[in-house]
Amino acid sequence: MDEFRDAILQRAPIESFALKTVQEFIQPQKQTKLAQDENQMLENMLRTLLQELVAAAAQSGEQIMQYGQLIDDDDDDQNIHGQIPHLLDVVLYLCEKEHVEGGMIFQLLEDLTEMSTMKNCKDVFGYIESKQDILGKQELFARGKLVMLRTCNQLLRRLSKANDVVFCGRILMFLAHFFPLSERSAVNIKGVFNTSNETKYEKDPPNGISVDFNFYKTFWSLQEYFCNPASLTSASTKWQKFSSSLAVVLNTFDAQPLSEEEGEANSLEEDAATFNIKYLTSSKLMGLELKDSSFRRHILLQCLILFDYLRAPGKNDKDLPSETMVSEELKSCEDRVKKLLEITPPKGKEFLRAVEHILEREKNWVWWKRDGCPPFEKQPIEKNSPNAGQKKRRQRWRMGNKELSQLWRWADQNPNALTDSQRVRTPAIADYWKPLAEDMDPSAGIEDEYHHKNNRVYCWKGLRFAARQDLEGFSRFTDFGIEGVVPVELLPPEVRSKYQAKPNEKAKRAKKEETKGGSQEAEGNQIGVSNSEAEAEAEGGRGEAEAMESDAIADTPTPEEQQRLGGSDTDNGQEAGQIEDAESEEAGLMDADLNHPPMPVS
Repeated sequence: MDEFRDAILQRAPIESFALKTVQEFIQPQKQTKLAQDENQMLENMLRTLLQELVAAAAQSGEQIMQYGQLIDDDDDDQNIHGQIPHLLDVVLYLCEKEHVEGGMIFQLLEDLTEMSTMKNCKDVFGYIESKQDILGKQELFARGKLVMLRTCNQLLRRLSKANDVVFCGRILMFLAHFFPLSERSAVNIKGVFNTSNETKYEKDPPNGISVDFNFYKTFWSLQEYFCNPASLTSASTKWQKFSSSLAVVLNTFDAQPLSEEEGEANSLEEDAATFNIKYLTSSKLMGLELKDSSFRRHILLQCLILFDYLRAPGKNDKDLPSETMVSEELKSCEDRVKKLLEITPPKGKEFLRAVEHILEREKNWVWWKRDGCPPFEKQPIEKNSPNAGQKKRRQRWRMGNKELSQLWRWADQNPNALTDSQRVRTPAIADYWKPLAEDMDPSAGIEDEYHHKNNRVYCWKGLRFAARQDLEGFSRFTDFGIEGVVPVELLPPEVRSKYQAKPNEKAKRAKKEETKGGSQEAEGNQIGVSNSEAEAEAEGGRGEAEAMESDAIADTPTPEEQQRLGGSDTDNGQEAGQIEDAESEEAGLMDADLNHPPMPVS
């Protein structure tokens, strides 16, 4: 390990020794690219070396990114590099040139942040920010984006949201630039609110404070609804309580307007020393806060954000407290809040106009998430501008318009158009149900309003499709609904067992069909025997009729002959329906041969 350490950390241009060192210690089968097991061996050696360097830096008391500083004499600025940044540069070069697996550098960065203190993590993250352009290349990003996301989330969990606000902001800004805008992992698909951000305030009135404590409690109780706007849609009583509390606060703001001089004197927006991400909820500060124009704007802006959530596009009527609230109370409250923002100094009208513009743009974001976060990138369309000064003649089409003429011309020139692989055709049954199968995965977190099972056109087409090509899946629609039609092999493992037919049910169904088939066969044999007897009797009746005709007997048969020809009613071997069929057949024969009307059947 010492020889590998000296070789990988030598002072020389990285491109002159990096690959050579790997080939010397790993001895790969290929000269320029490592196999999977060789990559794993190299990664283990690098992680062990990184752990030794961090331990040595901790023992020496130096910062890990400055431990074992190397001075690069080739640069004019005499840049100073530690051994750990130098090691990371070597690995990054090998990953960029595709000599080693692209995710190796991300794994080393994750290990380094886990072994470092929060003070050293700032220096490590500074290195990550400096290499953002290289790490964001497609060949590296595809291999390590999940590792980088996990690393940043672990850092955010370790940081204090009150004391490390700037560092948290750096991490979030890096993620926003590192991942593309259409990356689903960066989008709050479910619309989950941070309910842990609780605003604590005094519950009991303190002694010696001349403040309306009921108003104090009513004012800060609004933060419970601002923290979780979805709670207003669960019960109408919550909306009534919120609207009454908001009316008290808005009436107080109306009764105590701020002048331009008071607004400019009490505004704290330009004083960076007073910035705090949490409200100061002491009852002693209630009177001062009501005179602060920036404080009022924060509260009123929270109201507009809540109203915008309740009226967000794509919401169903059932997601709102009531239609009356939407049409009347919500509109009146929003108008009052906007009016108060407009009269709040300084520059109230400009501030309100900027807020309305931001909320209007937010609707586009909501529509984009509702549509499944489609990518924004589109290929440019090249348009050939006509020559200036030339009069464009209107083109005449053979079939009346451009589309029909093109279809006619394609049919003449391309007789194999129907067999073209690029032609739009009916998709495979698995490809069609794949979006619904992905939505059925609980880890995807798809809301009901965006779920494919609620798309009526999609479900209707799928049922028609399954009725033609997948009768087994179509038969499951009765028991499981539209989700049961999805092929079982497309479903996630945790959902698949719910829609699989049980073996016992299949065996019972097969046994039932077998029993039913046996009974039908027995009944068919019995009917065959009955038909044979009926034919024999019919032959006998026909012979007697010929004898009667030869004797020129035209009289109607006697009741005894009718009883002999019709058979006995006491025959226990035939069923009632079979006896009636045989008698009807005999009556028809007598009618045809003797030209007599049908005889009554006893």
